[in-house]
Amino acid sequence: MTARPVKRSLTLRGHRTSVSLEEAFWDAFRAIAAEEGTPLNALAARIDEARQGDEGLASAIRVFVLTHYQRR
Repeated sequence: MTARPVKRSLTLRGHRTSVSLEEAFWDAFRAIAAEEGTPLNALAARIDEARQGDEGLASAIRVFVLTHYQRR
């Protein structure tokens, strides 16, 4: 597993965007989507809608993943 970000494409409300996350965050993000029974793109769109200010989508996903596992 690499600590370098890996760029992947997501579709948010019909628009393609690229997000760079470390593989561990991609794995956790996919696991959370699977736990919720939510498609990855839908979960990303939900996170995107909740962003505030100039927070980037990749940062928002990292915080979402971290918060998810801290609540356990």
